[in-house]
Amino acid sequence: MSNEKKIKIFLVDDDALYLKLLEIELMEHADFIIETYATGELCVANLSRNPDVIILDYYLDGIDKTAMNGMLTLDKIKAFNPEIPVIMLSSQDKIEVAIDCMLHKASDYVVKSETAFIRLQQSMSTIFHTRKIEKTLNWYMDRM
Repeated sequence: MSNEKKIKIFLVDDDALYLKLLEIELMEHADFIIETYATGELCVANLSRNPDVIILDYYLDGIDKTAMNGMLTLDKIKAFNPEIPVIMLSSQDKIEVAIDCMLHKASDYVVKSETAFIRLQQSMSTIFHTRKIEKTLNWYMDRM
């Protein structure tokens, strides 16, 4: 498949091991273009590279305590382009955290657990299925 048609995913997590595991897991299940970033600052600096979806860690301050956290990164992504789907990923299994992420326009919230990879795949599938339907509806409406 040509690179223009491949889905581009940004993975943003300060845990290098988890970031690599996530990258390997996603590459095993589909032919994505994956870019990895250890900080929210690096992710935001590269938004002009037009990711189709961003998987973003909630904390992002494990290495550098002054680093931009996931919520601030999410806000900056949405300010840059509110159409970019962002899936928040966190070890926080608290409903308040998930609700806060959704209020900040995250597309989904996934807890880092033994089922996280499956949930991420399901979430991305839903995002791309919805986008396909929206494109079809827009095409149809333009012809009416």
